[in-house]
Amino acid sequence: MLNSTRRQFIQTGMAGGITLATAAQPVWSANANNEVNVGFIGCGGRGNILMSAFSKVSGVTIGGVCDPDAERLEQAKERFPKAQAWTDLRDLIEDKSIDAVVIATCNHWHCLAAIWAMEAGKDVYVEKPLSHSQWEGEQTVAAAEKYKRICQLGTQQRSDPMQAEIKTFLHKEKGLGDIVSVQVNRVGVRSSIGKRSTPLLIPNDMDYDLWLGPAIDEPIFRDKLQYDWHWDWNTGSGEMGNWGIHILDDVRNVVFRDAVKVPTRIQSIGGRVVWDDAGNTPNVQMVAMDTGSVPVQLQLANIAAEPGGKKSPKHRGPGSGYIVQCSGGHYEGRRGSGVAFDRNGKEIRSFKGDSGNGSHQQNFIDAVRKRDQNILNADIVVGNDSTAWCNLANSAFRASREYDPNLVTHGLPSMNEQAERLGKILSPHGLGLQSKGIQASTVLEVNPETGKFVGVDAEQANQYYKRSYRPAYAVPQLT
Repeated sequence: MLNSTRRQFIQTGMAGGITLATAAQPVWSANANNEVNVGFIGCGGRGNILMSAFSKVSGVTIGGVCDPDAERLEQAKERFPKAQAWTDLRDLIEDKSIDAVVIATCNHWHCLAAIWAMEAGKDVYVEKPLSHSQWEGEQTVAAAEKYKRICQLGTQQRSDPMQAEIKTFLHKEKGLGDIVSVQVNRVGVRSSIGKRSTPLLIPNDMDYDLWLGPAIDEPIFRDKLQYDWHWDWNTGSGEMGNWGIHILDDVRNVVFRDAVKVPTRIQSIGGRVVWDDAGNTPNVQMVAMDTGSVPVQLQLANIAAEPGGKKSPKHRGPGSGYIVQCSGGHYEGRRGSGVAFDRNGKEIRSFKGDSGNGSHQQNFIDAVRKRDQNILNADIVVGNDSTAWCNLANSAFRASREYDPNLVTHGLPSMNEQAERLGKILSPHGLGLQSKGIQASTVLEVNPETGKFVGVDAEQANQYYKRSYRPAYAVPQLT
């Protein structure tokens, strides 16, 4: 276990630029069996899925598990009795028997955990979205470069062989002609997270200080601590950072072939409506993105088609996927499959993949063994850029004001159509665009070099470029 003096050294050393790994040798080096000993930080739902995936990779050992939730940690120990178990991620990171770490924590922990691990000489597989704010994502990219670590983002669809086939079809073969526009959908019903009259009591077997980490210590009024942290800006990134990152990453990969780092202009309308709960992230949102070439529209809807219902609002294309509109038809892509249609809606080609499950984890281990970050399918730089699209969309929402139709009229070209679409989603619930809770942003300009907003309302939107941290868990500045 780390003693208090050593922990203080880790924290103050990082903040001051004096690091444990500056003169350290890489932890993993080739051995006779090419074995890689992996430690897991976060043993919840996603962590368990990743444990299963990595345990199937030849030569990988689940050597350590870590979680501040004692119940989750005990369950992980039962699954992998030979693994060492820790409550504090710093103990796992310091252990020299661990070669690489897999981070499946709440979003607000992703970057700091990754930076600490890379500083200690570990390679890192970190879940999406990379960052809770864009600034800390930039520091994580800098850490990977500084400490010469292999770092992969958990956007596993990049390892699906189907993606290369689709890119060949759309770009090389021009199977549907020129690409005109893209529509991104995340339309899936969720439920209210409740609203308590008194703060939620934290379980006695939870190390809550560690669970909070970089986040602000404030009362929680939702019904559950776990998972529903997604819908609180203090710890989560809303549906944009939950499902949106996967779909937008597909679009960056398939449509733009990673040539577009970030949109140059962005506009948002939406809100958190219907549910009177403790969440503060939007459950309906429309976003228009100007990329300088192909425009991107995004619709997000977590409310049902009608009050008390279970069906999603009507929408064109996949509920969780995207539509590439072309001069000669359109392509509909979703996780693990896709279909191309001609102008008349006739199917002309289908694609079938494996969603990247298993192969993405294998890709990471291959890169660790070969010490070659160039073979990664979701290198940290690519992952940071894709996450930026989500962070920008969230910042645009948070910088919004009470809905004003003039903002739509004088907004980005697709915004009138998107406002009409949002109105149809709201109508069955007795709501409209000017109902309480619906907000609209101005057209926000983005400097692609810095990832920050410039121009009108930039100061308001840039408040979310970097968050406030608790001192003991501050992400260090490396850029």
